[in-house]
Amino acid sequence: MIDVLVLVLLVAAIVYMTARLKISPFLALLGAAVVGGFAFGLPTADIIPTILTSFGNTMGNIGLVILFGTMIGLVLERSGAAISMADALIRVLGTRFPNLTMSVIGYVVAIPVFCDSGFIILNSLRKAITVRARVSPVAMSVALMTGLYATHTIVPPTPGPLAAASELGVVDNLGLVIGLGLPVAAFAAGAALLFASALRNRYVELEPQTEEEARNERTYEEMRAEYGTLPSALASFLPILVPIVLICLASVASLPGAPLGDGALATTVRFVGAPVIALVIGFALGVALLRGKGRLEQLNSIVTGSITVAAPILLITAAGAAFGGVLGASALTDVITEHLTTLGLGVFVPFVIAAALKTAQGSSTVAIITTAALVAPLLDTLGLPGSTGAALAVLAVGAGAMVVSHANDSYFWVVSQLSRIPVATAYRTLTPATAIEGVAAILATWVLSLIVL
Repeated sequence: MIDVLVLVLLVAAIVYMTARLKISPFLALLGAAVVGGFAFGLPTADIIPTILTSFGNTMGNIGLVILFGTMIGLVLERSGAAISMADALIRVLGTRFPNLTMSVIGYVVAIPVFCDSGFIILNSLRKAITVRARVSPVAMSVALMTGLYATHTIVPPTPGPLAAASELGVVDNLGLVIGLGLPVAAFAAGAALLFASALRNRYVELEPQTEEEARNERTYEEMRAEYGTLPSALASFLPILVPIVLICLASVASLPGAPLGDGALATTVRFVGAPVIALVIGFALGVALLRGKGRLEQLNSIVTGSITVAAPILLITAAGAAFGGVLGASALTDVITEHLTTLGLGVFVPFVIAAALKTAQGSSTVAIITTAALVAPLLDTLGLPGSTGAALAVLAVGAGAMVVSHANDSYFWVVSQLSRIPVATAYRTLTPATAIEGVAAILATWVLSLIVL
């Protein structure tokens, strides 16, 4: 039980350092790995090699994948493809059911684009549809926020679930994670949509705009015009759809029984469906969307910006893996195994851990990475064996990382401030919405586990 107490103290220290002292999660996780190595009684000569091996393996496994996933998201932002996708979905869905429209748009856009960026990009669209449909702006904000959140925490190639897939040993079978994650994310977004719909006619007095905000505010039409000629809808969706299809086909080709045979076709499919190759292809399709003069300068700017965005995520992910490597090398796994085996909690264990970390320190990505490191050695004990069990654990971790968004979460402030929702109202609407979404996601994951395991 001493090892369990050490673990609790280490996790509490990570939360305190990141949430209260505002220390970088990278340093907090790496420090916890070093301290944990001594506290768990690992041989002194093995502590640093264990940390370096886990750190390096993770960086090598998903470094390029996270970078190219980030590059796809940024090229969709810069090229106007995200706006084009939103336009296409509005043409299909219309504005008769505005909350549904915003939720679906968020669900699709957040597969490659960070939820914070997605909300900023789509905020003008949200305001335009709110005025046109004469519905509550709070309801529309909740619908867009939760639609974005659903795929952001559950569906690769978003960095959080991608990092969890790497830590849990299923990064080579991302097609399975995506295939299971898309319906779970849809169910979660649907549950949050019902909550948003209950707010449809709720009147809330919004915070007044500052003079600077009023000067800088743009209509949706003005924002579209800034991009010039937008890419076509089909071309805009290809950088997302092609990598997903290739990754899923590679997973099919790798199934027992070799559905695509053992020849050149299967070899080619597995090669182009490897996550890094699939995302390189997606990025190439995204680069083709860039318009105007100076395309090379635009490309270089996107690459530089992507490195800036991806570097902290990569370092935090690798530091989390180092922490997980220390945990896996300790006797902690045996101690926890003895107590968890008889409880039968399954997918609820990673959910509860991730939810506690998310609520305490605010960052979904840190909660996902830390939880994945903690539960990676315990998958068989939790009744989550093999690739399918690991994929379900990724979904459970992502579900927990939704619960709950409040004042220590940057996304909470992005949504509330851009929507001009008073803080008290945001606590009564945005925070419960993320709780409902996370609980719905874990219930869907639990039902899936009963079917596929």
